[in-house]
Amino acid sequence: MHDVVQQYYGEVLRGSLDLQTSACKTDTGLPGYVKPILAQVHDEVLARYYGCGLVLPEALEDLTVLDLGCGAGRDVFVLSKLVGEHGRVIGVDMTEEQLAVARRHEDYHCKAFGYPASNVRFLHGYIERLAELELANASIDVIVSNCVLNLAPDKASVLQEAWRVLKPGGEVYFSDVYTDRRVPEPLTRDPVLYGECLSGALYWNDFLQLSRAHGFADPRLVNDRRIGIDNAELGTRTGNIRFYSATYRLFKLDNLEPSCEDYGQAVVYRGTIPHHAHAFVLDKHHLIEAGKYFPVCGNTWRMLHDTRLAAHFDFHGNFERHYGIFPGCGMGLPYDDSTHDSRSERAGGCC
Repeated sequence: MHDVVQQYYGEVLRGSLDLQTSACKTDTGLPGYVKPILAQVHDEVLARYYGCGLVLPEALEDLTVLDLGCGAGRDVFVLSKLVGEHGRVIGVDMTEEQLAVARRHEDYHCKAFGYPASNVRFLHGYIERLAELELANASIDVIVSNCVLNLAPDKASVLQEAWRVLKPGGEVYFSDVYTDRRVPEPLTRDPVLYGECLSGALYWNDFLQLSRAHGFADPRLVNDRRIGIDNAELGTRTGNIRFYSATYRLFKLDNLEPSCEDYGQAVVYRGTIPHHAHAFVLDKHHLIEAGKYFPVCGNTWRMLHDTRLAAHFDFHGNFERHYGIFPGCGMGLPYDDSTHDSRSERAGGCC
């Protein structure tokens, strides 16, 4: 399928308008602080954007960020502004035609952001084989990816490599397409459905199990939305399969537990993360208002305490006494069937 994807994104598509569905050409509610940055991104780069979500996690200044499947570089250039001139952003993609666009405009963005030298680098290669690109163990602070995992034939190797290159306490923050059931094997061989980010999508529960098997013990869903197949022919081929765009964050922490356990802990957000003065959203179930005492499970406590986010919180409690499972935790399809952005419904509580 590598050849199929390279041909689709290198030769068939000349811009996002050529896509036959909306699965991988949407943004989920751009926050205000991102819009002025996007206004500085070159038009040709914007026209070559293929993505299904917003992959700009918080607190990125001075960090090293890796974009898996960076395409023409839209997210790389936005991230290069957010990490600042002392941070670094590395983009990896297997399609030379896409990388040529990104490299052509590297100096343009360096000047637009007022940097004395470029802080981005583009590498040609496969996201399943990062070792071939000499990306060292524990060298990356944050990994992002925008609607690309579904295009990778070997998704397990992507997660395995992500764990390898991440620093302890590092994070994978990415958007992708998922399904409510496993896609029938014949559909996975359809080049159009695959290139449109549909037939390579993982069943949501298979993704959770795959993440846990490769070290990411507690995947956190940040937001999700239902994807409508607005192409009648492709909709007929996919039948009753429901597709979702979902953003997850996976932390590289060795001591996370399989379940959300209650140790009587709590955090207080200081309101100090840039652009997030009033509240911090860890995931779909954790909107933490600034200054408010917020009970959390042990895993959530570690995600905040043992990562780059620690400086922005006060921590209460420890792991000396266990109170059982954290209340409210359950299983089931984690996505909403409505087409609106589910972030507006967060209220805090269970993981």
